[in-house]
Amino acid sequence: MKPTPNKAAQNENSVTLAPNPRLPLLIIGLGGLLGALPINPFFAILIGIFGVFLLIQTYTLRLEFASEAMVVWQVGRELRRFPYKNWLAWRLLIPSLPGIFYFREVASPHLLPIIFDKNALENQLRLRLKDLEKPKTPDKSVS
Repeated sequence: MKPTPNKAAQNENSVTLAPNPRLPLLIIGLGGLLGALPINPFFAILIGIFGVFLLIQTYTLRLEFASEAMVVWQVGRELRRFPYKNWLAWRLLIPSLPGIFYFREVASPHLLPIIFDKNALENQLRLRLKDLEKPKTPDKSVS
């Protein structure tokens, strides 16, 4: 089956972000450090399991920035589509570390761990949703 012209144009304009295991490995390492302390290992094990869960998600989830929406894929299956027209704001929290990607739609806010290339994410957000970037500090000017 041939793609329709609209589908072909959309595919040319889409970008899929590469995975980056930095955050999951950092969390697994934190769990290991806590496990070395002479305290109850339950908390360290819990953090380590969460890190392994994120590591698996790193290699099974993909973010695609298409012309009209951000699409979340899991092992080649579309999970969710977030149309840009419904976005109100976005921000990268704790940008110096592997952090969290926050964005707000008309219906609800979303938080995603950054388990993909942070620079590519930021570039795509600025390219497609520049006006919605939430400022890091509130504007103190009085109107």
